[in-house]
Amino acid sequence: MVTKIKIPTSLNEITLEQYQYLMKIQDKDDSEDVAARKMIAVLCMIPMSDVMRIEFKSITEILEKFNTMFSVKCELINRFKLAGTEFGFIPHLETISFGEYIDIEKYMSDWETMNNAMAVLFRPITKHKGFKYDIEPYYTSATYSEVMKAMPLDVALGANVFFWNLGNELLSGLTCFLQKEAMMIPEISAKLNSSDKDGDGIRAFMRLRKETLKDSMQLPHYHLLNV
Repeated sequence: MVTKIKIPTSLNEITLEQYQYLMKIQDKDDSEDVAARKMIAVLCMIPMSDVMRIEFKSITEILEKFNTMFSVKCELINRFKLAGTEFGFIPHLETISFGEYIDIEKYMSDWETMNNAMAVLFRPITKHKGFKYDIEPYYTSATYSEVMKAMPLDVALGANVFFWNLGNELLSGLTCFLQKEAMMIPEISAKLNSSDKDGDGIRAFMRLRKETLKDSMQLPHYHLLNV
């Protein structure tokens, strides 16, 4: 019987790399008990064989704790320390470069490359004064992609939530603007109808971001364990 395991008490105690691995080994055909075994093994950092030796009562308690942790609303965390270095979220999004935007969009759509996305969004702080700070210039996500695997999961999820909300607001604003323009100028209506396909890429990306975020905030199913 397993006598001692370290159970994380908050998302801050789980790394992005752990969560990426959990998402990678998930299978939609997994039974609830297999999904639970994978989750406990990855988040508690123990072999799956050891999970089978844990008391059933303890298993349900662990899963309840995980459910509580992942039910917490994730807010954007602008700064965090990792291996002695303080990283900061891009302080001025209005001046984001085209290269940064393209890389964020590309890497944030898949959990396997989420560490690359985080390497774009968070970079070492070079100077700061009060709440204001500057970060290193962006060259490539490869500079800090490996480092970001060790970042706290709550920071990564908070950035995900922030960008999904931001993108959703921008898309909603664009839709409202186009609708108002169409009503004010009837001639534009035909053009809007013909440009539906032009917006398919944006809408498809936002649907994917919404699905990714929804999946990221839910634990693998384990209701057979009566948690």
